[in-house]
Amino acid sequence: MKWDCIKPRLVLAGFFLVLFATACSQTIPPKEPEQPSVSEGDEVWFEYTLKLKDQKIVDSNVGKEPLKYIQGDKKIIPGLENAISGMHKGESKQIVVAPEQGYGTVNTKGFQEVPKSSIPEKLHIIGTQLQGTDAKGQVVRPRIHEIKAESIVLDFNHPLAGQELFFNIKIVDIKEAASKAESVPANQ
Repeated sequence: MKWDCIKPRLVLAGFFLVLFATACSQTIPPKEPEQPSVSEGDEVWFEYTLKLKDQKIVDSNVGKEPLKYIQGDKKIIPGLENAISGMHKGESKQIVVAPEQGYGTVNTKGFQEVPKSSIPEKLHIIGTQLQGTDAKGQVVRPRIHEIKAESIVLDFNHPLAGQELFFNIKIVDIKEAASKAESVPANQ
């Protein structure tokens, strides 16, 4: 038997054996635990910047204390709450909220004409926000929409009614609902 013929085959077989042994001996890193995602009943903390279509910043809490709410309690506008559902801690997202899912469309019944004399003259400026109480004693904050010869038209709609809202949000923390945390087996 000639070694010259067998020798390259042995070297090649040895190479594949070493390659196979190396591949088999590598440890598979443990699977990282999945980050909890926002779902019904969770306490959620998030940062946001709210802009309008013209990119004007309306509000932001970035660099301040995060906003905290409970998912499903309907304490924030529906379009924002729906978009946050399923997000994970540390995740950022840009969200566009239509008026119907934000502060609503402009309601023509939200305009009321009052005599000019019922508002102090120094406040007779379009856009001025007033504060008063309605017939039920509830605080109202209408804005002056129009000034006529003998009257003033007040707008009781939310200032962002009819506006498309552009949010940049980041989930800062999620505290799972107690019922969700209890349903996970202890050994997992």
